[in-house]
Amino acid sequence: MLASQHRQVLALLKQAAAAQEVETRRRLLQAIEHRLTTHARIEEDVFYPAVKELVRENAEEVVDKALQEHRVVGLVLGELLGADPGAERFEVDVTVLESLIEHHTEEEEREMFRLAEKLDEAQLEELGDRMAARAGEAER
Repeated sequence: MLASQHRQVLALLKQAAAAQEVETRRRLLQAIEHRLTTHARIEEDVFYPAVKELVRENAEEVVDKALQEHRVVGLVLGELLGADPGAERFEVDVTVLESLIEHHTEEEEREMFRLAEKLDEAQLEELGDRMAARAGEAER
């Protein structure tokens, strides 16, 4: 689910960078903000705490770094949302956000997902159920 959400956000960012119409850019930014906010809450409230509880290898360090990356993405997204979607810099600013998210998702999928594999099947199923429930709440 998390990897799928990563791909959805990155696809929306590519669409936003390529969009020429101001209203299309605005609509895509709103969709990106919604998906990123939902995704970050699922990770921060459900997934990251489960990984951090593993107390193996560098789980706490990986989670702390991911949280910091979320903070930076939030700052850049906030600036982008406050900017004029008709400005010439729009495509560059979206590309910067896209690069940050690509970096974050690559690390997360490589490091944190590997740590999560240490959970047993019952734990993974329960974690998946909790994340799906949180995603459902956000869509209401």
